[in-house]
Amino acid sequence: MGNERQPASETGLSRHRVVVEAVRLADQDGVHALSMRRLAGVLDVGAMSLYHYVASKEELLDAMIDVVFEEIELPPQESDWQTAMRRRAVSARQVLTRHPWATGLMESRTTPGPANLRHREAVTACLRRSGFTVPMATHANWLLDSYVYGHALQETTLPFDTADELADMVEDVYLPQLPPDQFPYLHESAATLAATGYDPAEEFIFGLDLILSALEPLRASA
Repeated sequence: MGNERQPASETGLSRHRVVVEAVRLADQDGVHALSMRRLAGVLDVGAMSLYHYVASKEELLDAMIDVVFEEIELPPQESDWQTAMRRRAVSARQVLTRHPWATGLMESRTTPGPANLRHREAVTACLRRSGFTVPMATHANWLLDSYVYGHALQETTLPFDTADELADMVEDVYLPQLPPDQFPYLHESAATLAATGYDPAEEFIFGLDLILSALEPLRASA
């Protein structure tokens, strides 16, 4: 009898391959479209084979979120805290743009993986070593994460991707709906932004720098 041979399609199957393929599917169709049965079909294996590598859908989600945290740059230790946290926030936004399904799950995992914990330890260490008290470091962490996640979520709902696309939409869609006699300020804003080449992508850094500047006095007073 001995050990049964795996089907040829399962050769090379591993936990890493299972998780990476799950992330790819979620990137493509959203996490709600992901199921163990569909994942098994894409990997060309039996559904029960996946449970050798992940015990449940929840364990799979934990592993997928860990992949996302692994991609986010840790705050560099050699930089001042504002530069370090800015780089980390910019990286997080870029990663969540690649994996928009992850935004709503980043804080929901009760069994975080090693990359998740490494990331949180590095962020907390950066703030504490810079002089923030434990309560103030917690406030700063919540504020920064809320801003990054909220901005990432908002960007996924925008009907345009670039400054040029926004300018076209303002001219063709928004301005006709904003007669200046009824909406003078909205009309003025839309026309001005379209004419000046306004890029909504710059809003992230503008808001991020405001938050970092507002946190500095709290660190200094500590």
